[in-house]
Amino acid sequence: MNTLSKIITWKRNILASLAVLLILIVLNFYGVYTNQFYFTKPDNYIFPILSSVHFLYLYVIWFKISEDELPDPKMRNIEYVLYAIIIVYFFKIYDSVMVLNSVEAYGEHIIPTSFKPMATLTLVLYSILPILSLYTFWLRKRYIGVYNFENYNDNLNIWQ
Repeated sequence: MNTLSKIITWKRNILASLAVLLILIVLNFYGVYTNQFYFTKPDNYIFPILSSVHFLYLYVIWFKISEDELPDPKMRNIEYVLYAIIIVYFFKIYDSVMVLNSVEAYGEHIIPTSFKPMATLTLVLYSILPILSLYTFWLRKRYIGVYNFENYNDNLNIWQ
């Protein structure tokens, strides 16, 4: 894992996570069957709202590592919410696989030529997102520290 952390530094991981999230937010409004964007469907806004927690966690990680701060309870709570959101990411992977495999069911219908490339792209990006998230958790543990709040007051030095 140390070799991986030399190749994919914490900054690269956060920037890659930001890029993947932003691309997936745009692709969330894209309909692969029709080759159009749908902004009026309320279902398309669920992922961008949930990903705002991920953006917040990435900001907290960036701030804590760059300022060399200890973890706090608010950061822990954001991370716990992100654990639940990762379950949504796995559902989106499953949903993307189902969409990609549904091409045979709609064989007699007109499917745009961009169907397979766009469906594959969303599947790959949704598959990368949990990996980057788990790697971010590992980086948090390595650079910021574990959540040890029993001795939190002993480790707190207000004169630093």
